[in-house]
Amino acid sequence: MSGEIRTNGNPNHVLCFISHKECSASPDVIQCGTDEGFGDRILHRYRHILGLWQPDIGPYGGLLNVVVDGLFIIGWMYLPPHDPHVDEPMRLKPLFRIHLMERKAATVECMYGHKGPHNGHIQIVKKDEFSTKCNQTDYHRMSGGRQEEFRTWLREEWGRTLEDIFHEHMQELILMKFIYTSQYDNCLTYRRIYHPPCSSEDLLQAGLFKGTYGSHGLEIIMLSFHGTSAKGTKLTGDPNVPAGQQTMDVDLTRRVQLPDLERLRNFEVLSRIILEIQEQVHREQQQDELGEVDGVRQDMRNPPKLEAASEEEEGESAEGESGGSATGQPFELPMGVMARNEEYPRTCKMCFYGTGLIAGHGFTSPERTPGVFILFDEDRFGFIWLELKSFSLYSRIRDTFQNAEAPSREAFDDMLKSMQSWTT
Repeated sequence: MSGEIRTNGNPNHVLCFISHKECSASPDVIQCGTDEGFGDRILHRYRHILGLWQPDIGPYGGLLNVVVDGLFIIGWMYLPPHDPHVDEPMRLKPLFRIHLMERKAATVECMYGHKGPHNGHIQIVKKDEFSTKCNQTDYHRMSGGRQEEFRTWLREEWGRTLEDIFHEHMQELILMKFIYTSQYDNCLTYRRIYHPPCSSEDLLQAGLFKGTYGSHGLEIIMLSFHGTSAKGTKLTGDPNVPAGQQTMDVDLTRRVQLPDLERLRNFEVLSRIILEIQEQVHREQQQDELGEVDGVRQDMRNPPKLEAASEEEEGESAEGESGGSATGQPFELPMGVMARNEEYPRTCKMCFYGTGLIAGHGFTSPERTPGVFILFDEDRFGFIWLELKSFSLYSRIRDTFQNAEAPSREAFDDMLKSMQSWTT
């Protein structure tokens, strides 16, 4: 058996021998030898771990991308930029690498820590699950002990020192996360996840986004579309709402027409509009349960208009809506709504009613509460959590992910259901 590595200048390009597809030789193809045992032991064994994975790190989760990079298969952990800069690129941290050129046995190296590569192990548990183990965890330790490890982790994770963070509750959350996550020492189990499928009919392109979550910092969510609804699923989470849970559910049949800017600055005005929609939703749900619904509910192609009460406001809103898709309408957060990032867009295309998931520490007493989904542009959206009087801004992760497509829509939907049980 002969093998070739097709790089094409892109570390995400897959080995042609891994996919068992023939390819013609070219200047960017590296010959890797003719040992059949090499193919049996390495190529067949590890080609299945390419793609996207979520590590089992309690409520915190994560996003791992396994790619071919030169003569290695590398597992890159994707970390959000430092809070609250959602528009900045993701930060990448290597967790492990597998040597592709080894002839006798695959060499797996743990890349965790600051002392360089060291001996590790990968076990493929089952089809869509594998685990990593570090065999030399002393490489993770620092001479200054846990205090130095914490300070280093804090600079990398938050881009600041603990003294820079004045909010006592935020300090507690940060310390809790360090204690919890550092105990794993890169000995983790990973479960396969898929990039959400995209359709030209969707409100915007489905994908992965990074967003602000108050004192918890930036978190990663997956935005997917399901007919007349859009769902945001957490890939990273926190002790309140863990990874795998559905952070938001947007009803695309419930268009929200914002009032003029002067009235929008009054939180009570927006609150009254959203609560009226919520009451309408509850009434319809009760009618559905009693089997008393007449007619067919409007779908996304003919969404109901849900404007503020007065005819004058409706006229102003309609005028804004007519150019909403092209130029946007003015937007400003109501007074009293907290935002981690004050650099949010000042125009939006459209808004929809939705619900956001909130819970107590340890995911206690979870409940879905009303909110507003604000579409700013193709790569940014926001969500106002009405009960929390809080605003989250989300920005698209622009990285390209290979080997991440779901085999079917059913497989993707099954994965979403499974994710909710992984961290609870």
